Amino acid sequence: MITSLLLYLAVGAVAGVLAGLLGVGGGLVIVPMLNFAFALEHIPDQFIQHLALGTSLGSIMFTSVSSFRAHHKRGAVLWREVVFRITPGIITGTLLGSWVAAGLSTSFLKGFFVCFLYWVAAQMLLNLKPKASRELPGSGGMFGMGNVIGVVSSLVGIGGGTLSVPFMAWCNVPMHTAIGTSAAIGFPIAVAGTVGYIVNGLAVAGLPENTFGFIHVPALIGIVGASVFTAPLGARLAHSLPVARLKRIFAVLLLVMGTRMLWGLL
Repeated sequence: MITSLLLYLAVGAVAGVLAGLLGVGGGLVIVPMLNFAFALEHIPDQFIQHLALGTSLGSIMFTSVSSFRAHHKRGAVLWREVVFRITPGIITGTLLGSWVAAGLSTSFLKGFFVCFLYWVAAQMLLNLKPKASRELPGSGGMFGMGNVIGVVSSLVGIGGGTLSVPFMAWCNVPMHTAIGTSAAIGFPIAVAGTVGYIVNGLAVAGLPENTFGFIHVPALIGIVGASVFTAPLGARLAHSLPVARLKRIFAVLLLVMGTRMLWGLL
């Protein structure tokens, strides 16, 4: 139990820094690490990915607040232009995605997550960025994009930064502002996703002890306990370190984690 708690604290510390530093959300690290931790605790395989996704989104509720507050102090969050306008679509899309995920097998969810990791890693390694060719869309476009970000985020347990940051960059939003705004968007994603995974998990029989729906409570406490302190550090580092180089290093880490999950799946 102590070993697992220490692992959860370590995962939270790393996830918090990444959420503030890269705007990608800690879920990309939290989900595969929770897969490993839950397997060590002999949690039934059919529940592992669902619990990892739900717990990841639960932790991002806290990480995102700590992160976007740090970015807000630097004036790097577009509240009126983006956050308030995209949130309705985010909520409906995330709730839909969590409902769909509850009916999918662990194997499918793991496979989808691995494909997503490879896609994100390829973007980072090749430095693929959409050209800033347009302005932010109107209400309909923001609602539609919010739904897309919400559905995908709930299926992979992330705060949406890997989708929202490129979207805002495409719409001529400066990168540091896109990262800060992405941290704020992560909050409604995490809240809606957590609610969805709790509600859908409560109807599932046979879940292990110390769970609330598809939320693993000890893991959530450990991750949050560390990440709320390290997310502001990541936000400060984002304004002083060569983020592009760090993203390439992070991409290699994603490839390693994705390959390990794929090997276990096969």
